[in-house]
Amino acid sequence: MSVVIPFKALRPHRQFVQAVASCPYDVVNVEEARNIVRNNPLSFLHVEKSEIDLLPLLDVHNDHVYEIAKSNMENLIQKDIVFREKKPCFYIYRQKMDAHEQYGIVARVSLAEYESGRIKKHEFTRMDKEIDRIKHVAAVDAHTGLVFLTYKARRPIDAIIEKKIMDQPEYDFTADDGITHTVWIISDEENIEALMKAFAEIDTLYIADGHHRAAAAAAVGKMKKDRNPDETGDEAYHYMMAALFPHNQLKIMDYNRVVRDLHGLDIPGFIRKVRENFIIYDGFKKKSPRQCHEFGMYLQGRWFKLAAKDGTFNGHDPVEVLDVSILQNNLLGPVLGIQDPRADDRVEFIGGIRGMKELERLVDSGDFAVAFSLYPTTLTQLMAVADVGMVMPPKSTWFEPKLRSGIFIHPLTNDEGIKI
Repeated sequence: MSVVIPFKALRPHRQFVQAVASCPYDVVNVEEARNIVRNNPLSFLHVEKSEIDLLPLLDVHNDHVYEIAKSNMENLIQKDIVFREKKPCFYIYRQKMDAHEQYGIVARVSLAEYESGRIKKHEFTRMDKEIDRIKHVAAVDAHTGLVFLTYKARRPIDAIIEKKIMDQPEYDFTADDGITHTVWIISDEENIEALMKAFAEIDTLYIADGHHRAAAAAAVGKMKKDRNPDETGDEAYHYMMAALFPHNQLKIMDYNRVVRDLHGLDIPGFIRKVRENFIIYDGFKKKSPRQCHEFGMYLQGRWFKLAAKDGTFNGHDPVEVLDVSILQNNLLGPVLGIQDPRADDRVEFIGGIRGMKELERLVDSGDFAVAFSLYPTTLTQLMAVADVGMVMPPKSTWFEPKLRSGIFIHPLTNDEGIKI
């Protein structure tokens, strides 16, 4: 049973939504974020990545960063840029990127189910990033970003969405990156009850993206619970804000790697070591692999195709069979000396949305020695790993399109008012 319920979102007035809605805080660095908001004082990055409004030399985890986030949130409320919904609603959130469309339900989801493992994870969180989001949520007293959940598609949910999107949307805008975001409100009791019942029949939800947001929501919820001896169990902090998309609509892109040096090897020596576990083909014109267990490698201005040799990985282990694991265990670790990709600054991860030209640019610049393109991890693989309680290597999945921040906000106190 999945507890998915409507809520009174804090959200922008229609005329402001395009200006407020921003990319997620964790897909841009501080300088990129400053450039994005340069002529847009309403951008939600002022709340989610508030260090952009402070001096560059200030530690991004300084308490003042979170005080500014709170102040920027209050400004949006006081200036009537955002308002509180009058009754609990579900929201249909459609994203369109080129020919690809996906339709999700924005709701709040039980944190008790997250903590019990019924909402399944597929990756570890980093403590520094988790602490950052805990401080942020505690300061603004709200969930400001969506946790991206998926579930095995169900026809009753699809049917409700298909009928509702025939109505006029509440929001419909195209962001600077060309992705269109459209929102419909579900406020009638009949459809609300039908959606709650349909989600209650789903055994398992999976985190596609937003592990740090989920962990922070749970941590802040526990803190609030410990401070509230008179709680009823219905408080907002018992839930996290999420967008739930059916598995058959999602698009996972490749998550590629670039490495700064060859770990003391010359080119011939490096190639010899790679050949121990991979068959190497020169002149790889496609640059990006077309099937599992094959990789692209860009080295000294040339593309090669790597094919993992039989016996170099365990095809029956849901983690070891992943291409990100094969590359790590058979090349990045033993050949290039990258034992902990989470902590080693010699390796960087490049989302597939940036394309093969970005890999070429980084290597050609001289800042990196070699790049690897990967075949995307599949959603079936993600679910298989999560179902057995295991985790993927870092940076295994890159979902596109990204959920926009600032369209929906979930306040944690004062459910009846708009001041938080």
